[in-house]
Amino acid sequence: MSIAPYYLSLPAARASCVVFASPHSGSDYPPEFLRRSVLDRHAIRSSEDAFVDLLFEPATGFGAPFLKAAAPRAYLDLNRAADELDPALIGGLRRHGHNPRVASGLGVIPRVVANGREIYRGKLAMAEAQARIDTIWRPYHARLQSLLDEARADFGQALLIDCHSMPREALESLSRSGARRPDIVLGDRFGASASAEIMEEVEAAFAGAGFRVVRNTPFAGAYVTQAYGRPSRNQHAVQVEIDRSLYMDESRIRPSSDFDGFRAALRTVVARIAVIGQTRMPMAAE
Repeated sequence: MSIAPYYLSLPAARASCVVFASPHSGSDYPPEFLRRSVLDRHAIRSSEDAFVDLLFEPATGFGAPFLKAAAPRAYLDLNRAADELDPALIGGLRRHGHNPRVASGLGVIPRVVANGREIYRGKLAMAEAQARIDTIWRPYHARLQSLLDEARADFGQALLIDCHSMPREALESLSRSGARRPDIVLGDRFGASASAEIMEEVEAAFAGAGFRVVRNTPFAGAYVTQAYGRPSRNQHAVQVEIDRSLYMDESRIRPSSDFDGFRAALRTVVARIAVIGQTRMPMAAE
């Protein structure tokens, strides 16, 4: 079974500078991959941003494209650089420096899923890892950049909304500190990947729908926001992390009884984000 590099939903007419993308909601699990794993199908899905693609699908109705992963995160992580390869997993690979994500088993070809559970028996050949990168990673990122280029050409700027979900347990440290548990964590790499004005508008879209929002803690953004956030070139990137417990049963990986209600609330947020930039044209960078 070959995996498509991505799925792309396009609006009837492009009317927004915003591009929505979901790099971790892919669920096309190759049978041979599942056979080689020491995990069962349920356990291996624990690192998946399940149903995030369904939550943001309304974007096309507001004139914005939506790019979605086909491959599951456990198979290939599109929110990592192509060279974040793990020598503990890839045979014949030498260790070069220290990368915390790779060291923890969460490189571009993950070695573990949630809670550090190993995916494979033994190592993978470098040729196999490279094939996944060449046939999935590179086409996905080429298409993502082309969508952003088109937005800049048509609207003078581009805004990437990088859509993710986070396990409820990821917010436990905030609760212990006495802070109110957020529903949404927005990441702009502490101001590096998006302008202050853009970030304020994205935050206002969520807050206006009644969501509790924090910025950059505990998630500030990873490879995607780092690679695509270029405010000086009128290309902005904001990572959105949604508390999974708001719309799904995390243990069973199933939509909750209020999934449709949550999706309706999020639809109003998507609609408001989609119009960012329509009332102004940014000055060209000098």
